[in-house]
Amino acid sequence: MQIAVIGAGLIGQAWAIVFARGGCEVKLWDGNPAALAQAVKLIDQLAHTLQERGLLGDASTVVNRIVAASSLEQALEGVDYVQENLPEKVEIKKEIYRRMDALVGPEVILASSTSSIPASAFTQDLPGRGRCLVAHPVNPPYLIPVVELCGAPWTQADVIDRASQIMTEVGQKPVRVNHEVEGFVLNRLQGALLREAFKLVQSGCVSVEDLDVTVKEGLGLRWSFMGPFETIDLNAPEGVRDYCARYGDMYTSIGQQQTSTDAWSEETIAVIDTQRRELLAKERLLDRRVWRDERLMALMQHKKTMNESERT
Repeated sequence: MQIAVIGAGLIGQAWAIVFARGGCEVKLWDGNPAALAQAVKLIDQLAHTLQERGLLGDASTVVNRIVAASSLEQALEGVDYVQENLPEKVEIKKEIYRRMDALVGPEVILASSTSSIPASAFTQDLPGRGRCLVAHPVNPPYLIPVVELCGAPWTQADVIDRASQIMTEVGQKPVRVNHEVEGFVLNRLQGALLREAFKLVQSGCVSVEDLDVTVKEGLGLRWSFMGPFETIDLNAPEGVRDYCARYGDMYTSIGQQQTSTDAWSEETIAVIDTQRRELLAKERLLDRRVWRDERLMALMQHKKTMNESERT
């Protein structure tokens, strides 16, 4: 399969690895030639790191499937699927989709990595708008496989089906978002947890550090291999209905206290930032991000091993 990755920033680099790892031939393009050249070097480094961690077979083979295209026209020639990763600006996306729609055949899927802009906002006036959708990854997609597929009202059903199949074939976990909604699914769930986390810190109920411990040493351990519905299904003797009967009143009471939609206050942000900087100095943020990715790699390797053992 021939894939075009448009935009060579961090997400574009990650997608190039995902598709090449899945056996696709990838053409990577960016409007900034210097950024494109740098991206090729970073992809090579990252691929070999993934190989060292047991998350990639032959890094050199994967890297050799990725070529830098000198023009948008060259990048799009003969491709089956396009993953766009340009900045989160509607006008920028309108322009690149106008160009791409005119350059590729009607059967080619045009997907955007946008995390906030619905496909309807930048595809409405396109002749080929029916083959456009959002394919929103979780960063970095070569470690976290969920990708949210969300079409515009005019996106053809078979386009969603084909995009889902492509994502499955390259090792991602596609989730279908059945209609456009701000933030899609993942960010809405994350936003709900963040809103309550901010509120608990603001009220003095818990420190920033202890709230993080509650998630990473509590909820997060289960959520690394189960979703919230499976979690509650297993947390009552008779399953979901039994759980709701036992704890529904408690959650109703809590929910009535969670009605505020106020913006996060500057005062609360300052408190959280101060406590975080006491735990991690600003100059150590990059090192901690590297640490995070190493832990993600270890977790993904563990999950890969466990999944393989369950199939045998």
